[in-house]
Amino acid sequence: MNTRLGVLLPTNHHQWDDARRLADFGVRAERLGYDSVWANDTLIGPRIEPLAMLAALAPVTERVTLGTAVLLPAFRRPVTTAQELASVDHLSAGRLVVTVGAGFPGRSEIEYAVSEVPWERRFGRLDDTVALWRALWAGERTYHGKVLSFDELPASTPSYRPGGPQIWLGGASPSALERTGRLYDGWLPYPPDPADYRTGLTAVRHAATSAGRPADAVAPALFVTVLVTDDVAGGERQLDAYCRTTYGLPYETVRTIQAMVAGPAEQVAATLARYAEAGAEHVVCRIAAPTLDAQLDQLELIAGITRPAAGQPSGH
Repeated sequence: MNTRLGVLLPTNHHQWDDARRLADFGVRAERLGYDSVWANDTLIGPRIEPLAMLAALAPVTERVTLGTAVLLPAFRRPVTTAQELASVDHLSAGRLVVTVGAGFPGRSEIEYAVSEVPWERRFGRLDDTVALWRALWAGERTYHGKVLSFDELPASTPSYRPGGPQIWLGGASPSALERTGRLYDGWLPYPPDPADYRTGLTAVRHAATSAGRPADAVAPALFVTVLVTDDVAGGERQLDAYCRTTYGLPYETVRTIQAMVAGPAEQVAATLARYAEAGAEHVVCRIAAPTLDAQLDQLELIAGITRPAAGQPSGH
């Protein structure tokens, strides 16, 4: 598989007994040839805050991209977050990618409520927040958007790279596809069918060119839940347990919404290859294993079936 390969750090607190081992997980992924390591964000359930996690990974890794999958900016003060992201960008010497989202209906309303942010106009707020970050990183002192407006901004920490870290969008609704092509640097969805991925990517590229951007302005990526096992039935039971723990929903429901695959190495590799053929150039794997030790085992298995030679970094 010639696509870039990433892995999501274990998210559920049952998956790590010592949070410091999560940094070891990221280092191990880099040594196995993974191209990126990602941290997840939510206020539902205990977990290590993603920007703190990436800041911890920055000095102990050298090559891998460090990303959020996804960050929910509505839960944070936008000016402060711009400084935090610029700081991680500096600590990692420009290896940060920020994938953002607006949350999930039926799940995220409580997160918005405790963050004292209205659920309404959340997509406009998200786009404004990203535009504000870019303005702050560029040294601008005012910002006026549709939802956020500031007549006077403080001098803020500039980003490591001119223009700031790449900002990707997670989502595959028609409006998300249009906004991705028009405003964002990358696309990280999880459609359960590679054909839907191909159709979505076509729409993103059309939106990009309609906005006067190059068709390839948006990096095409995929978020997929993976478990390598020779026991297919047992693997699906593990996926079911994972979905119920993570979402409170059965696997049969989640699989209609998200890309998920459990099975022998050949089956997993073939599934990922179909998404690559549909245009995905960066695959971010979430490992559906219940413990950190099991995740580490899977980390090696996935590297073995997707890298030209396990332990050797692929080209960027």
